[in-house]
Amino acid sequence: MKKGCLIWLIAGIFLALVITGLVSWVTKSYNQMVTLQEGVISQWGNVETQYQRRADLIPNFVNTVKGAANFEQETLTRVIEARAKATQVNIDPANMTAENMRQFQEAQGELSSALSRLLVVVEKYPELKATQNFRDLQVELEGTENRISVERRKFNEVARTYNTHIKRFPQNFLAGIFGFEARPYFESAEGAERAPQVQF
Repeated sequence: MKKGCLIWLIAGIFLALVITGLVSWVTKSYNQMVTLQEGVISQWGNVETQYQRRADLIPNFVNTVKGAANFEQETLTRVIEARAKATQVNIDPANMTAENMRQFQEAQGELSSALSRLLVVVEKYPELKATQNFRDLQVELEGTENRISVERRKFNEVARTYNTHIKRFPQNFLAGIFGFEARPYFESAEGAERAPQVQF
């Protein structure tokens, strides 16, 4: 075999190995980005499930409270309106943006605030608080609020893992080529850094 042919053969084998390695790396990186992105979408489903659970409990809670004599109708109306608004704001997890996440959080925050006001007003009605149905629903709502908090935290963790992966070198090149975009996080509500003041 001639020396020139041998060099071309070695160069061809080397080039084939480099291309195979590169294709393998691109495939592995792409598949990992898809897996992480699907994790974000899946966790978003868990967040939505808990918000839906809360939205489903609210009509029963409101109807139970309505049974109390002379109950403040304005407070109930605010809860009902906030629930309606919160259930209208939906996010497509595949096209999640910081703006639609802000709108979602704002609507859910209004509902949380309305529920908090309702629970404060309920304190004036010991006969309502004494009913088993009300106590059961209150426990369900409190448990759901805790579940929402847990799922939001998990979502932020999954989104952080995904965002970190697609922003690292050299995956950031592939993420740009294949259209993988960072996902927004849940953020604390404005003013959450200040402790609430209780006055008697």
